[in-house]
Amino acid sequence: MGWLKERRRRKWLEEEFSQAWQEILEHNVVHYGQLSDDEKGRLHDFIRIFLNEKNWEGCGGLELDDEVRVTIAGQAGLLVLGLPHEFYSNVQSVLVYPSAIVTPERRAGTFEIPQQPMVSGIPILGEAQLHGPVILVWDSVKRNARHPEEGHNVVYHEFAHKLDMLDGVADGTPVVGGRAAMNRWIEVCQAEFSELRKKAERGQRTYLDKYGATNEAEFFAVATEYFFDKPRDMERHEAELYAVLRDFYRQDPAARERARD
Repeated sequence: MGWLKERRRRKWLEEEFSQAWQEILEHNVVHYGQLSDDEKGRLHDFIRIFLNEKNWEGCGGLELDDEVRVTIAGQAGLLVLGLPHEFYSNVQSVLVYPSAIVTPERRAGTFEIPQQPMVSGIPILGEAQLHGPVILVWDSVKRNARHPEEGHNVVYHEFAHKLDMLDGVADGTPVVGGRAAMNRWIEVCQAEFSELRKKAERGQRTYLDKYGATNEAEFFAVATEYFFDKPRDMERHEAELYAVLRDFYRQDPAARERARD
């Protein structure tokens, strides 16, 4: 990191975290209320830098205000709260639309959350491009952040893709430290993905959303949504997968929920 960037970050971190921003998090992001004071402090630091370093654009007539930016940044930051990170170095821009948008001509290296089978010209809720921006739909962002019990979160999904892409490919395997951890990741995730795909092909009921059977990248993104949104449920139904994600993210959302209760 260059000295100029480091100097800018120090300056942003010296500024008091806005009370208005904290109220946005408390009102919009249910998971924020489950964090310890130390975790909240680290998330505040992430938000200060992420808001300043990224290019934010309101699209389709959306007026981009602090509620939109802080709600998104707060959720993106939660994913990396326990990880060594560089503030999503592969994200330069975040584009936000007011509601579902229609896909353009299909492009390689793009992953979406579609509302129907993956073809061009359909409504999508989010998109993460390998060498491009994160695109999000505000009405879905807000609903997902306020209703984690539904198990769907477009911010977690798309930023999980960006974590996956840090090594230059989107293959469902993010940068996992150490050979033992990598072997465990491959063993558990391959087995879980294969089982999900088999059940989806047979039309059987599945625990994870069947969209995770699309490919390994989508499996990781869908599993991340469940890990943060329905942790105790996932811990009961998919204990090994939960443990692998807990070790990767270095967080235990199920323990947070138990402590809250």
